[in-house]
Amino acid sequence: MLKKLLLLSFISLTALGQQEEKHLKNIRQLTFGGNNAEAYFSRDDKQVSYQSDNAEWGLQCDQIFVMNLKEGLKDPKKRPQYISTGLGRTTCAFFMPDGKHVLYASTHEMGGHACPVPPTAEGGKYLWPIYDSFDIYVADLKGKIKKKLTNQPGYDAEATVSPDGKKIVFTSTRNGDLDLYIMDIDGSNVKQITHELGYDGGAFFSPDSKKLVFRSSRPKTQAEITEYKDYLSKNLVAPTNMEIYTCNIDGSDLKQITHLGKANWAPYFHPSGKKIIFSSNHHSDRGYDFQLYIINTDGTGLERITNQSIFNAFPMFSYDGKKLVFSSNRDNGGTRDTNLFIADWVD
Repeated sequence: MLKKLLLLSFISLTALGQQEEKHLKNIRQLTFGGNNAEAYFSRDDKQVSYQSDNAEWGLQCDQIFVMNLKEGLKDPKKRPQYISTGLGRTTCAFFMPDGKHVLYASTHEMGGHACPVPPTAEGGKYLWPIYDSFDIYVADLKGKIKKKLTNQPGYDAEATVSPDGKKIVFTSTRNGDLDLYIMDIDGSNVKQITHELGYDGGAFFSPDSKKLVFRSSRPKTQAEITEYKDYLSKNLVAPTNMEIYTCNIDGSDLKQITHLGKANWAPYFHPSGKKIIFSSNHHSDRGYDFQLYIINTDGTGLERITNQSIFNAFPMFSYDGKKLVFSSNRDNGGTRDTNLFIADWVD
């Protein structure tokens, strides 16, 4: 009888787990070691660009790679071909419309060939480095840089491309604050989009290319403003209080979508354009417990998507709307590894 009760309990818990991740089916692990993040689909949904610092590949900090999703990693212990130079630190890779080139940010030219020194925590706070040596480049799939898109002093990174292939949005400190900018696909016609004090970053276009979704901090009190400016003067930001915003691509119709508190970030539009998926720790008593949520663009209908492990972030829908790729530290064997996963999306 006891065995039967235990079996029924296990079945019930298993069913509950499946129900809680009901939007994700046929989850498949894509990478197997190190920290792997920001995987974004090519236009034909056959490849993803991503960054990794896998020590088994001889990496000291993040470099850019591309994976064929049908083939996967043929040998997880062998480093794939670089898309980045293998020098400095890189971030935020995104496929160009032709599927033959990748956009990414790198410190290798202005910051030297070594990995930049990461910041140390101040007063126990978790901090992100905003390296002022980051610039945005376009490389082919053999790793040859074809064009440098930014050449201004300060941080230029977090670039993504509009679905219609006409525009690039990115974050820059060229005006002394962390704001969003838009440029044409060739790097020309740069325009500032956000203007309020605070960190505006991680922006993505809506499926119709008319709107942006992004994470933002908005320091309000004098103490918050002073702290934000002090950190920024040291090329640092404390990403512990951020909410999700949307606006039109010219910066108009700015709206705060979440009012959850703590850190809400890594947003991406649902294929319908009517919902936003993002990562958040608002539910947690601990700071480091990030799960994926989805919310309507009017701020209603918040729904939790993941429950496995304590880190799930960087979600992106495939262009056909059938898949979701994301980063998670699930199934890492008790290590600190964060890997890429892909799943069938079920509405």
